[in-house]
Amino acid sequence: MRLFNGIFGRMALFMPGGSSLRPALQRLHGVEVGQNVWISQWVYLDELYPEAISIGDNSTIGLRTSIFAHFHWGPRREANGAKKVVIGPNVFVGPHCVILPGIRIGAGSVIKAGTVVTKNVPPNTFFGDSPGRPLAKITVPVGRNSPYEDFVRGLRPIVPVERPPRDAEPLG
Repeated sequence: MRLFNGIFGRMALFMPGGSSLRPALQRLHGVEVGQNVWISQWVYLDELYPEAISIGDNSTIGLRTSIFAHFHWGPRREANGAKKVVIGPNVFVGPHCVILPGIRIGAGSVIKAGTVVTKNVPPNTFFGDSPGRPLAKITVPVGRNSPYEDFVRGLRPIVPVERPPRDAEPLG
């Protein structure tokens, strides 16, 4: 049966029917999908742990968004390898977003296009990344031989330099 679940998830990537066929295929894949949900094309929902993803009623998942419930390499592990991702009702996730394992997005929230969601989002919140910038120095590479947790522990934050606003008066 797992083979067919994977096929349903892959078919949901490109099939038509954002409010009908794609949500139905994701349900068959194992994702908990509420009523009146729109899932755009090329949306990736974790293929190893689809049952760890829940999408609430009246929510929209934008084009090319990826939702992950796990970080590990190799064959499927038991359920302890997944962290539940919950997208509440009436949530709008813009295109090209990435939602990481264990995230909860509160009811009525809007996720700005291109955002990597790394922490929980309270209800009724407009959430998004600021323009890209270096965030940390990496001391432990992430990969097959170094677990994700070691990578995170090895990060050394880069403190941004405060810059005066562009319209500020020059000093002196």
